[in-house]
Amino acid sequence: MTGKQRSTAIVTGATSGLGFETAAQLAEQGYSRVITTGRSDAKISDAVSRLEDRSGLDVFEPLVLDNHDLATVEAAVAELARRGGTIDVAILNAGMAPRKELTKTPTGLEATIASTLIGHHLLTIRLFERDLLAADAGIVIAGSEAARGDVPTFHPVDLEAFAAEYFDGDIEAAIGAQVRMEAPATYKPSDTYATAKLFVAWWAAELSRMLPEGMTVNAVSPGSTPETNAIDNAPFYMRKLMIPLFKLMPGMSHSVADGAARYLEVAERNSGVTGKFYASPPKKMTGQLTEVNVPHLENAAAQRAVWKVTSEAAGVAYPLAN
Repeated sequence: MTGKQRSTAIVTGATSGLGFETAAQLAEQGYSRVITTGRSDAKISDAVSRLEDRSGLDVFEPLVLDNHDLATVEAAVAELARRGGTIDVAILNAGMAPRKELTKTPTGLEATIASTLIGHHLLTIRLFERDLLAADAGIVIAGSEAARGDVPTFHPVDLEAFAAEYFDGDIEAAIGAQVRMEAPATYKPSDTYATAKLFVAWWAAELSRMLPEGMTVNAVSPGSTPETNAIDNAPFYMRKLMIPLFKLMPGMSHSVADGAARYLEVAERNSGVTGKFYASPPKKMTGQLTEVNVPHLENAAAQRAVWKVTSEAAGVAYPLAN
């Protein structure tokens, strides 16, 4: 499908970086309504003004939504219901690089996982419950190559080993400890980020089994795009060592425009493929978008457990109500 056929999109985290670029590309491809979200009225109003200046188009709708504050997610969905219409493409882009020190939301969730997954889960379920998703809606949630387990210094949790050692094999309890970052879980910024993105891939796989035929959901890594504000809160070694190194090494980074284009490439596919995780080729950070097939991503028990724990953390029903 083309942008002219799919007319309405929502992009979370659209005040800068990948979200801003994605919103701009959607408008430039012919979408007549691009709902752009940000954490405050001031930030999203400024972003809309800059998007209009760039594109010359008056198609952007501001919407306040902060994944760290689930009340704003509920309010955003209520506002969308008031405005009316359905969403053809949902780009769940918002997120943050983990800070050096552990940060939690007001409800006690680890901030990286909350911004990446929990708020997006609540948004998706509420959109579905209120019939705000088109029958052929394409949902894309931001993934990362780090979830593959082959990126140096980024190691997603070995969930089965963690569950076996501390929770008598209870995967849900193990995931809950990571989501709340409570002992025996330990906070290491790069590993927490990789684990958050692993959870995203599992979540998309599980959601794909619940959505009606015609709707799709896939996790998509934008690839290594260091020219964004997402790294502002990253630990010193990431900002001053890893990111500059990525910029210097051929094939280790690409433009924000290239990263955003990956989202659109998958969102607009009309093949019905769903529940997949797309990223760069193995051990690469850029390059042709490829379906990721590694054993730990195919863990059906972990997929179900992530869905259930995420539902509980977001305060929505399990399984998906329809």
